[in-house]
This record gives sequence, C-alpha cells and structure tokens, in this order.
Amino acid sequence: MNLVTNFIKKIDQQNLWDNELVLNRNEYLKVKGSIDTNLYFIVSGSLKIYVVEEFEENIIRFGYTNNFIASLDSFINEKPSDLYIQAIKKTELKVIKKTTFMSFIESSTENTKTWHLILQDLILQLMERERDILTSSPKERYKRVLARSPQLFQEIPNKHIASYLRMTPETLSRIKKS
Repeated sequence: MNLVTNFIKKIDQQNLWDNELVLNRNEYLKVKGSIDTNLYFIVSGSLKIYVVEEFEENIIRFGYTNNFIASLDSFINEKPSDLYIQAIKKTELKVIKKTTFMSFIESSTENTKTWHLILQDLILQLMERERDILTSSPKERYKRVLARSPQLFQEIPNKHIASYLRMTPETLSRIKKS
C-alpha cells in the first residue's frame, strides 16, 4: 500500500473530511484571485490546474483519481492565487480544511514524516517537469511524461496534454504517431 493510500485511510478512520463535492465537467473548483486553503482528495474524475497568460490557458498540473490536489500557493500562504482549478470531467472530491489537516499532520511524527515525503515527491515532480520544459525537445517531453505518468494519457484529453507539454495539439498528434 502506498503512502497516499495509508494517509487517506487514516484521515477516513478519524473522520476528518470536512465536506464532499461533486463538480460537473468544466465546473471550477477555484478561480484566479480567490483564496483556497483546502486540500482535496480526488475520489473519481480529473481536474486541471492552470494559469491564463495573454488569453492562453497554460496547464501546470493535473489531478485524477487517488490524488491530492490544491492551489498549493494559496494553501501555504493563505493569499489569493492566479491559479484556476477546473474539472475536466465529472469529479468527486473529499475536502479537508487546512486547520484540520495541519492538526492531523502534527498529531504524530509518522503523519509529519509521511506528509514531508509526499511534499518531497511533489517538489521533485515539479522540478523534473520544469527541467523538461526548459531543456527538452517536444518529443523528449512526450516520452518522459509517458514514462513517468502513463495514466495521464488514459485520463486526460490530448488538447490538455498538449498544453501541459507546451506544444500544439497537432505537434502532440504527430509525435504520438511517430
């Protein structure tokens, strides 16, 4: 059993979830300029986290079944964020408030260690993606993401994957065919 699964089981056992939400396709969980200090666990479905620059959507991250998702900057600093979080398809979420979650984290050294390991993994993923965007060709980015996250290609439409990989949908289609 992996770290997140054990973590979720503990939160379930202690009945710490503050709420459950269902988002329909294209419905927003969070919009630019809002503060969101909740942490979400995706029971089913998928979401995208993105920013808009010059009317263009730039996807930063995806979340799908059995993932945590948050507007991490707003969660940490409790300030408004430029991020949007939007459902790609119908999505069921469990919600835990930051105060509840931090009390849970601080309730044991094991919980603290697990949370640190989850955050370290997230940071390493973000660094790897940033390095890919800055130094790899579109084909190399595609191959690395496919190796790292094959589930992405089963859960997420190609137009969103293309945005995430910083290429056009046509380029992604050509790369997939080759």
